[in-house]
Amino acid sequence: MQTLDRSIDDAIADPKTYGDQGRQHELFTQLRAEDPVHWTEPQGYRPFWLVTKHADIIEVEKQQDLFINAPRSKLFSIEFEQEIKQLMQGRPHLVKGLPQMDGLEHKTYRQLTQAWFQPKQVRQLEERIATLAKRSVDDLLARGPELDFYNDVASWFPLRVIMLILGLPASDEERLLRITQAYFGGSDPEVQRGSDLIRATQDYIAYFDGISEERRRNPTDDVASLIANSQIDGKPIGHYEAYSYYIALASAGHDTTSATAAGGLLALMQHPEEWARLKANPALVPAAIDEMVRWVSPVKHFFRTATQDYTLRGKQIRAGDHLLMAYPSANRDEEMFDSPFSFRIDRNPNRHLGFGYGAHACLGMFLAKTELQYLFRELIARVDSFELAGQPAWVQTSFVGGLKRLPVRVRAA
Repeated sequence: MQTLDRSIDDAIADPKTYGDQGRQHELFTQLRAEDPVHWTEPQGYRPFWLVTKHADIIEVEKQQDLFINAPRSKLFSIEFEQEIKQLMQGRPHLVKGLPQMDGLEHKTYRQLTQAWFQPKQVRQLEERIATLAKRSVDDLLARGPELDFYNDVASWFPLRVIMLILGLPASDEERLLRITQAYFGGSDPEVQRGSDLIRATQDYIAYFDGISEERRRNPTDDVASLIANSQIDGKPIGHYEAYSYYIALASAGHDTTSATAAGGLLALMQHPEEWARLKANPALVPAAIDEMVRWVSPVKHFFRTATQDYTLRGKQIRAGDHLLMAYPSANRDEEMFDSPFSFRIDRNPNRHLGFGYGAHACLGMFLAKTELQYLFRELIARVDSFELAGQPAWVQTSFVGGLKRLPVRVRAA
């Protein structure tokens, strides 16, 4: 029997909840214990099932024919959904990337760039990624002893890596960083800086239209050229799908890794014994990165929609019902993780859902892990200690994000 206060529904949809890590995890812990598949009716939003348990999310995501990505992928208010449909002439999404695709369409578009994100290709880029990691720590030490690790270091390094893969000029760094922060700013007034999701999307489109046109004229060996000149069923990729692909790679490939880097460093500062262990044993870096992804869970949710009636943990899901996959909750699930609220750099096994699961698992997960491993190897080799130099702050967003400020004091090794 459901015993939860209905105000929880509004809290789940409120971006401010995710700017308060304690409140976020308090809500999800209560839901896992009392109503793990929770019918949620936030004011101003279409209702949905909130899925909070690790096993239940796996059960949903492994059945991609029964639970599809379309037609709802993100949590938007009814008012904003209507605004999007009006702007997009009836289409439900501003962009149609891999997270909005299913079945053969998803497989076809994923295969366009998949080779670029496989271990073999990423290893060919390792030397250049290592150079960018070294440059990032050079910048950190030059700015020190006090700086904002997120804004001065973590936000730049993954951006430069994804620009390397896309083949974008370094002179565009600041422009792309500004657009990405607005794109994932949620309702956070500090991050949005007067912009909004629609304007940020339009800025992305304007930028990548220019890149795409230039790459069609002068193709090079990079992902931007690959997308610009791709064909599906013998026809050039559509404008909507092309700019959606660019946006997905440029935004998610950057912001999630930045969030993990900053949130992972904060966790190490909050658990100094783990920092000491990592410095003493660099072989733990790969396991530490997975624990950081679990701990931060930068992707807060994606939706699935039921194509037929289904029973999930005793709840009757109806065809057409929407289900929100709560990844931060799954990654603190007491039935899956021993002491889930303990940060352990050698956690094993660590079956987190930070990269999703199954056919829709993150395309760039190996790249993200490689980036983070190089960055943290460089940090533990060249920094003796970090300590907080102010109050950290988290982005108020229910979708993708992490810290927006991480003031630190650095002591070089």
